[in-house]
Amino acid sequence: MKIHMNTIKKMRLQKALSNSGLFSRREAADIIDEGKVKVNGKITYEKGLQVDIEKDVIEVDGKVITLTIPKVYFIVNKPQGVICSLKDEVGRKKIIDLIPKMPFKIFPVGRLDYNSEGLVLLTNDGELANILMHPSYNIIKTYRVKIKGKLSQSEIKLIKKGIEIDNRKVIPISLKFLKIANNSWLEISLHEGRKHIIRKLFKKINHPIMRLKRIQIGPITAPDLKPGQFRQLTPKEIKILKQLKQQKQKYERNGV
Repeated sequence: MKIHMNTIKKMRLQKALSNSGLFSRREAADIIDEGKVKVNGKITYEKGLQVDIEKDVIEVDGKVITLTIPKVYFIVNKPQGVICSLKDEVGRKKIIDLIPKMPFKIFPVGRLDYNSEGLVLLTNDGELANILMHPSYNIIKTYRVKIKGKLSQSEIKLIKKGIEIDNRKVIPISLKFLKIANNSWLEISLHEGRKHIIRKLFKKINHPIMRLKRIQIGPITAPDLKPGQFRQLTPKEIKILKQLKQQKQKYERNGV
């Protein structure tokens, strides 16, 4: 899958002006037609002129307009043997290496450890990242895990009731069996996002995890992505995530 970099680093002049937050698309078109816009010191009437958001200087009526860097959202199916850190001193493959290089900083939202796999969201939207990672917003994450051995009925009840991990009780939203065998497959959903929390949970009841895969983050799923593949979020998915941002802003205004 390829990302067309001109849609991120470069964009049409009319769109760049509307992204500044000072003009609507219609207003941007009008001021270009009226000869009020300069690009790198020259008046242009070309609404579709490609401008570089990092390099080009855009002026309206003699005032320089600050261009905003667009927000981007990728969902990546992280394979085992890839780290979620942006830097690694020993040269291991990083999740950021799985997507095209961006002309601005992009980072993973939440992490999966080196031996885990599954969905990781990468974005440059810091506000949204805080919402998805903060426990108060109750963003549900779903995992498929292979555990050593079989769970007894008493162990199932214990998990559903809640198990204390690092002085805080962990209570799953849901727990269901996918395959019962000598080593069983389960699907578990929870709000928790603490480091290694699922591995710690099953280790505490003597059923260490042999394989762990995250299959859903809030409303985001990507069942067609193979390990190492990525895609950009759909407009519908982005809309749902932005509604989370709006909800956060509403809570803050109301002092919640």
